[in-house]
Amino acid sequence: MPRPLGDLEDAVMTRVWNWNRPVTVREVLEDLQQERSIAYTTVMTVLDNLHQKGWVRREAEGRAYRYEAVSTRAAYAAALMNEAWSQSDNQAAALVAFFGMMSPKQREALTDAVRMVQGPEASETAEPSEPPKTSETPESPDEAAGDAGR
Repeated sequence: MPRPLGDLEDAVMTRVWNWNRPVTVREVLEDLQQERSIAYTTVMTVLDNLHQKGWVRREAEGRAYRYEAVSTRAAYAAALMNEAWSQSDNQAAALVAFFGMMSPKQREALTDAVRMVQGPEASETAEPSEPPKTSETPESPDEAAGDAGR
C-alpha cells in the first residue's frame, strides 16, 4: 500500500501526472515557482525521494535526469481507497457511508465503472442506476451504515 504523498510530493507528482511525459527538475521547478518560493535542490530532492519510493523512474540525460510517472493518479487514488476500505471492521458499512458522501456526478462515475468491470453483457440486463425509493431504502447515509452492519 502506498503511503499518502506529502503536500510537496503531491504538487510535484501532479505535474508529472498532468504532463504525462518525462520531465526535468527545472521544468517542475519553474511551474512550482508560479505558486510558491522553492529551491531547485528541494525539487531535486523530492523527485529523488519519489524515485526511491517507486513513484517515478528516471533516465539520465546529460548531467540531469528526466523523470516519468510509474503509474497513474487514478491507480494511486485506487490504492489509497482500497487501503482505507480494507482497514474497516465493517466494509459494507464503510462503503455505504462512502457512497453517501458522493456527489451525483461521483455516483454516476461509480455506476459507469461498475458497468465497465461487469462487461457489456451485464449492461444489457442491468437495472436502472437509481432504483425507486421504498420503505426498505435507507433515507440517509447514517441509516444505511447502520443497516449494513446488521
